[in-house]
Amino acid sequence: MESLENALIVGSELAALLIEAMALIVIAAGSIEAFAASVIAFFHRTIADRKSLIWLRYSRWLIAGLTFQLAADIIRSAISPSWDDIGKLGAVAVIRTVLNYFLERDLHERIEEVEAPSATPLR
Repeated sequence: MESLENALIVGSELAALLIEAMALIVIAAGSIEAFAASVIAFFHRTIADRKSLIWLRYSRWLIAGLTFQLAADIIRSAISPSWDDIGKLGAVAVIRTVLNYFLERDLHERIEEVEAPSATPLR
């Protein structure tokens, strides 16, 4: 029975580590893409809508990364040996959830701004 418990602990730690690696890859890829797009937008003097689209896409990357990190935290909290560890993971999960909430809210506001019909037609 103890060997099964140890196997679950090791498996959970490996799963959490793998999911954190996925989060790192997603956030790094999104950051590189946003940086490259920002540099191109800076040199091409693009309109504000293009900059908003860059920010929207980057927000999606960050939300995905935060979601992966939260999943890893949930897995870790299932095997945490002490209340202190559970409390720390809970605090991190709350912070990530709040960040995720505000990013998603800003994302939806930006989407509405970009998709809203313009008051003056473009010619």
